[in-house]
Amino acid sequence: MAATAMDHDGGEVVTPGELLGNSSLLAGLGAYADGRCVRASITGHRRLVPPPPGSTDQRSTVEVVGHKAHGAVPQPGSVVIARVTKVMARMASADIMCVDSKAVKEKFTGMIRQQDVRATEIDKVDMFQSYRPGDIVRALLSLGDARAYYLSTAQNELGVVSAQSITGGTLVPISWTEMQCELTGQIEQRKVAKVE
Repeated sequence: MAATAMDHDGGEVVTPGELLGNSSLLAGLGAYADGRCVRASITGHRRLVPPPPGSTDQRSTVEVVGHKAHGAVPQPGSVVIARVTKVMARMASADIMCVDSKAVKEKFTGMIRQQDVRATEIDKVDMFQSYRPGDIVRALLSLGDARAYYLSTAQNELGVVSAQSITGGTLVPISWTEMQCELTGQIEQRKVAKVE
């Protein structure tokens, strides 16, 4: 099959595992050899690169150029950083900002249910004493789909990592359940993440 201009410009979008060609092609960036065929390892545009002049191996290289519009995508088991947007009696909603320390480019919404706030005394959890809108939390993504993901802070290292007090000062953790305002010294309740 002859290379087309579209191949060189990166026109055909491929996804991981998709067949790019057979062993007559070399696997380049974003591709891998799988027996007698070459497959995509990332989502992006398929591109054929001709062999360099004077090369002993005259096979073209097929590569996948990353799709720049895609950022990190939440996956079950990922540790995420999210900003709490709304707190209700049985759950809090949050916008996911980072997945495994990589920024997201699309809007992903997460929900922290009352039973996922902490591992012990689940029935005594008060959502309003665990989170406030604007809090930054580290959470584990447990389940979800494109509409909403379930987040859990039921581990010591998960919970609020950054917050502001009612007066606008920075809150500093002083225990597992309390943070103190640097300006006023006022103590506020939170589900605090253990500092590493």
